[in-house]
Amino acid sequence: MQMDNPRQTAKKLIKNSVLSSEWENNEKFVKELCDTINKHRITKHPVIENLNNGLFSIESMKQIHLEYRHAIVQIFTDALLMAQHQSRQVEPRLAPGSKMSSCFLLTLNDLDEFWFRPGTDSNGYYRGNPALAHYPLFESLLNDYGISINDRSKYQPSDIADITRNFLEDSYHSFPLLVALLAVAEAEVVLFSPPLRKNCIAVGLDVEDGYYSVHGSSDEEDVNAYDDVHDDDLWHIVKQAVEEKNYDDIREKSIKYCDIWCDFWDQQLMLLEKKSKAA
Repeated sequence: MQMDNPRQTAKKLIKNSVLSSEWENNEKFVKELCDTINKHRITKHPVIENLNNGLFSIESMKQIHLEYRHAIVQIFTDALLMAQHQSRQVEPRLAPGSKMSSCFLLTLNDLDEFWFRPGTDSNGYYRGNPALAHYPLFESLLNDYGISINDRSKYQPSDIADITRNFLEDSYHSFPLLVALLAVAEAEVVLFSPPLRKNCIAVGLDVEDGYYSVHGSSDEEDVNAYDDVHDDDLWHIVKQAVEEKNYDDIREKSIKYCDIWCDFWDQQLMLLEKKSKAA
């Protein structure tokens, strides 16, 4: 049986699991929603330019990373795993086993998050190391910033960091909504990881390896990142999972999640204003 091109095979099976008329409607819905998101203010947020120019101090960058940790990094893999669990919601609406192709694409995302790598090791088994999973890599980045474990445990997140985290967690009950919000989160990572990487360099951190070497877009030559690929995978899953009765709710909440991320980055931008006033 065909074993090459697993991503393309899974996408084809997902499309074939849905009636062609329903797929066409869902595809149109997803395209229109993605077009709206791509025009959202989050894509042009002023914090991007400021990060690209390295304007945030090392103390501000510590604050930003503690906020970002709470808002998304700690829970992202949990949300992916919850999406796999809730994939059961496509059955019995679709044929038995239909959920597995969507689970397969989610697993490709999980494998990346957990640092499984393509190929086999010297024993002919999977290659990987949990110490290099994305969440531990982020914690290692905090070590580089000199943020102690005690400081992390005592840190009180801002209200907007709480709201950002809770909004994703509150979607766990709905498979299509959760996958849509995960796609929005992946797009946010593509937008903000390269600027965050640049400001890390500006304050003296070595980011050639570690968290920022595996986050961003697949077309960046100096990183090993696939967040845009995962974003596309997730929207493909939405096309299987969504029903017309869900359109309005998913559209509204996906855009609301973008609004919340804008509020999150507005809060981080205020760190520059404080720095300016202090000067």
